[in-house]
Amino acid sequence: MSIERNSWSYRIKIIALWTAFLLGMLFHTQLALMPLFHGLSVAESHTHEYLNLSVILWLMLAVFGIALAAIIATALVENHRYRKLHLGLTLLYTLINALHLLLDVQVGVPSYQLFLMAYLLGIGLLLNGVSYQWLRSGLNNPPILRAAN
Repeated sequence: MSIERNSWSYRIKIIALWTAFLLGMLFHTQLALMPLFHGLSVAESHTHEYLNLSVILWLMLAVFGIALAAIIATALVENHRYRKLHLGLTLLYTLINALHLLLDVQVGVPSYQLFLMAYLLGIGLLLNGVSYQWLRSGLNNPPILRAAN
C-alpha cells in the first residue's frame, strides 16, 4: 500500500471517530434535556454554582468547534507537524472526558449519562490510538494495530 493511500486510510478513520464523538456529545446534551419532554425540571441536576452559565456555554462551543476544526484540518492537512498537534489534541480531549466522567460519578449523574460518557471515552481512546498510528505512519513505521482484512 502506498504511503499516500495509507495516510488517507488513517485520515478517514480519524474523521469517522471525531464524527462519532461529536454525535455522542450532541446526544449527551439531548439526553440531559429529555426530562423537559416529560414535564420535569433539568435545572437542579445541572447547576454549576462555581461557573457562570455563559462561561459554560462558551466552553461547550469551544470544545465542539475545535473538534469540528480537527475534522476539517484532518481532511485537508497532511504534514507531520499537524499530526503531532492532532495527537496532542486527542489526548487533551481524552483527559477532559475522563475528568468529566469522574466528576459526573461524584455528583451522582444518572447511570445512562455515565454509560454514554464511558462510551465516548472509549471512542476517544480509539481516536488516540489511530492518531498515534497516523503519526507513526508519517515516519515510515509499520502500524501497531492492523484492521482485519
